[in-house]
Amino acid sequence: MYKKAGCLSLFLVAGCLLLPSEGRAQIAVFGSSSGKSGLAEWLSGVTLVGQIEGGIMANPARPDNGINFGNFLADHANQVQLNQLEFTLAKAIDPSKSEYQVGFTLEGLYGSDARYYHLLGISDRAISDRYQVLPAQAHVDVHLPWLTSGGLDMQAGILQAPMGVETLDPTTRPFYTLAYTSEYSVPFQHVGAMFKWHVDPIVDVTFGIDTGNQTTFGRSDNNHEPAGYFGFNLNGLAGGKLNIIELSRVGPENAIVVLGPRADSQMRYWNDINAAYQINDKLSVTGEFNYLHDDGIRADTYSFVSFLSYKITPSLTFNYRGEIYRDNTGQFVVSFLNNTAYMGAIAGATVPAEFAPPTTYGALTLGVTYKPDLGHGVRVFEVRPEIRFDRSLNGTTPFNDGRNTGMFTFGMDGVMGF
Repeated sequence: MYKKAGCLSLFLVAGCLLLPSEGRAQIAVFGSSSGKSGLAEWLSGVTLVGQIEGGIMANPARPDNGINFGNFLADHANQVQLNQLEFTLAKAIDPSKSEYQVGFTLEGLYGSDARYYHLLGISDRAISDRYQVLPAQAHVDVHLPWLTSGGLDMQAGILQAPMGVETLDPTTRPFYTLAYTSEYSVPFQHVGAMFKWHVDPIVDVTFGIDTGNQTTFGRSDNNHEPAGYFGFNLNGLAGGKLNIIELSRVGPENAIVVLGPRADSQMRYWNDINAAYQINDKLSVTGEFNYLHDDGIRADTYSFVSFLSYKITPSLTFNYRGEIYRDNTGQFVVSFLNNTAYMGAIAGATVPAEFAPPTTYGALTLGVTYKPDLGHGVRVFEVRPEIRFDRSLNGTTPFNDGRNTGMFTFGMDGVMGF
């Protein structure tokens, strides 16, 4: 199932199937809005998009367990895999319009990435193979023209977590692999409600409540208490070149089967601030600082990630990412050794996993994004080769079956969508 030829064939065939016949960047499911009103006009704004991503991350050290330590989305060393085949049906809202609006987003995903983004009790036990299915998003979106001219936006349902720079969608991030911060120190998925209040053109206030990171309700919640967000956006500073996002989160996240009744009262505090600055038309930089503290397991992580992108040509961009990440107790940076281990750990089960002692990790990733405009209905086409070097900065040996202080990997992924 995971042989290189099979995955490459699947990538190419599925990519061809994704091309719409009429040469559009997305499909208006119910046709155009011309001459329509009421429900017909609303339905005309419903769109369908899809994309496919696959890649490989090679490791010359060939670890015996076949795992690139500290890597989620490209965890299997020297193996091509289908990361995502996804479709999104949506009716977008426009926050710039001062009127009541209702929309929705439904996103379904199949591939190896789904293993890490499940919600307990919804999709985590549907398939135990490497390629799994995931309802990545299923939420109602509402714009309310209340309080200020910008109004209030609400999303309720299955939500992708809003914290951090790198996201599940590969077209929104510069690399195939993720930073440690994006894997271990920000949440992934929620069931709950998020609100964004547009105070004025510069300031947005964000707040929300949910059942916990990757949990749902009742027996599918690893404890009995909710968690929630609060934070702000500063938009268009420095002449429109600088945007700052701060989000904090608090709530219990540990499982009762691990900590007992005290799991409901032992808080985890997540804090992330990032700033993106567009220096000129070609060069942009982003910095992210993250701090996490967990009362229940008495653990801390803190990190800084820097990104740089330079547009060499309209279709070719050079990307840099540098990170220093401290896992104070060795309880967060973990590699999971089978297809269901990650979600099992969220539930509190004992699972096959590879741990490391308390370590300060340094990681440098360099790559390019080749993104030509193919036309003919192709919304996006990207090829992203990258090279990466990870190293323990305090002398531990977490990599390649615990043999090495450093790990060198190189590879690439490809993304195509309509």
